[in-house]
Amino acid sequence: MSTPLQTEIAYYEAHLGDWLQTYQGRFVLVKDDRLVGVYNTNGEALTEGARLFGRESFLVRPVLSQQANISAPALTLGILRADNTRPVDRTGTHA
Repeated sequence: MSTPLQTEIAYYEAHLGDWLQTYQGRFVLVKDDRLVGVYNTNGEALTEGARLFGRESFLVRPVLSQQANISAPALTLGILRADNTRPVDRTGTHA
Protein backbone atom coordinates (compact mmCIF):
# COMPACT_ATOMS: atom_id res chain seq x y z
CA MET A 1 0.00 0.00 0.00
CA SER A 2 1.40 3.38 -0.95
CA THR A 3 1.26 6.33 1.39
CA PRO A 4 -0.16 9.73 0.45
CA LEU A 5 2.26 11.83 -1.62
CA GLN A 6 4.73 8.93 -2.04
CA THR A 7 5.04 9.59 -5.80
CA GLU A 8 5.44 13.35 -5.31
CA ILE A 9 8.07 12.96 -2.57
CA ALA A 10 10.07 10.49 -4.67
CA TYR A 11 9.94 12.87 -7.64
CA TYR A 12 11.02 15.80 -5.46
CA GLU A 13 13.95 13.84 -4.00
CA ALA A 14 15.05 12.60 -7.44
CA HIS A 15 15.17 16.15 -8.84
CA LEU A 16 16.32 18.13 -5.81
CA GLY A 17 19.97 18.18 -6.89
CA ASP A 18 19.11 19.80 -10.22
CA TRP A 19 16.58 22.17 -8.66
CA LEU A 20 19.13 23.41 -6.11
CA GLN A 21 21.15 24.82 -9.02
CA THR A 22 18.22 26.82 -10.38
CA TYR A 23 15.50 27.23 -7.75
CA GLN A 24 17.26 27.29 -4.36
CA GLY A 25 15.15 29.04 -1.74
CA ARG A 26 11.98 28.97 -3.84
CA PHE A 27 8.99 26.61 -3.53
CA VAL A 28 8.09 23.85 -5.97
CA LEU A 29 4.62 22.49 -6.62
CA VAL A 30 4.67 18.81 -7.57
CA LYS A 31 1.71 16.68 -8.67
CA ASP A 32 2.23 12.99 -9.39
CA ASP A 33 5.55 12.80 -11.22
CA ARG A 34 5.76 16.29 -12.67
CA LEU A 35 6.89 19.74 -11.64
CA VAL A 36 3.86 21.99 -11.97
CA GLY A 37 5.55 25.27 -11.05
CA VAL A 38 8.10 27.20 -9.02
CA TYR A 39 7.03 30.04 -6.70
CA ASN A 40 8.65 32.68 -4.51
CA THR A 41 6.53 31.90 -1.45
CA ASN A 42 4.87 28.91 0.15
CA GLY A 43 1.54 30.75 0.00
CA GLU A 44 1.77 31.30 -3.75
CA ALA A 45 2.51 27.62 -4.34
CA LEU A 46 -0.31 26.45 -2.04
CA THR A 47 -2.80 28.84 -3.65
CA GLU A 48 -1.94 27.62 -7.13
CA GLY A 49 -2.05 23.98 -6.03
CA ALA A 50 -5.51 24.47 -4.54
CA ARG A 51 -6.69 26.29 -7.66
CA LEU A 52 -5.43 23.56 -9.98
CA PHE A 53 -6.14 20.44 -7.94
CA GLY A 54 -8.84 21.35 -5.42
CA ARG A 55 -9.03 18.64 -2.79
CA GLU A 56 -6.62 16.28 -4.58
CA SER A 57 -3.25 15.85 -2.93
CA PHE A 58 -0.20 17.75 -4.16
CA LEU A 59 3.21 18.56 -2.71
CA VAL A 60 4.68 21.98 -1.97
CA ARG A 61 8.22 22.04 -0.64
CA PRO A 62 11.04 24.54 -0.45
CA VAL A 63 14.11 23.85 -2.54
CA LEU A 64 16.74 23.64 0.19
CA SER A 65 19.73 21.40 0.78
CA GLN A 66 18.58 20.78 4.39
CA GLN A 67 14.92 19.86 4.84
CA ALA A 68 12.90 19.80 8.02
CA ASN A 69 11.43 16.38 8.75
CA ILE A 70 7.71 16.63 8.01
CA SER A 71 5.33 14.04 9.37
CA ALA A 72 1.56 13.76 9.18
CA PRO A 73 0.79 10.48 10.97
CA ALA A 74 -2.97 11.03 10.88
CA LEU A 75 -2.85 11.22 7.07
CA THR A 76 -0.41 8.32 6.76
CA LEU A 77 -2.50 6.07 9.00
CA GLY A 78 -5.75 7.05 7.30
CA ILE A 79 -7.22 8.61 10.45
CA LEU A 80 -7.56 11.94 8.66
CA ARG A 81 -8.11 12.31 4.94
CA ALA A 82 -7.05 15.31 2.88
CA ASP A 83 -10.18 14.90 0.75
CA ASN A 84 -12.62 14.79 3.67
CA THR A 85 -16.09 15.90 2.54
CA ARG A 86 -17.45 16.60 6.03
CA PRO A 87 -17.81 20.31 6.75
CA VAL A 88 -15.58 21.79 9.40
CA ASP A 89 -17.41 22.66 12.63
CA ARG A 90 -16.23 26.17 13.40
CA THR A 91 -18.64 26.68 16.31
CA GLY A 92 -16.84 24.39 18.75
CA THR A 93 -19.90 22.17 19.09
CA HIS A 94 -20.21 18.70 17.69
CA ALA A 95 -23.15 17.47 15.63
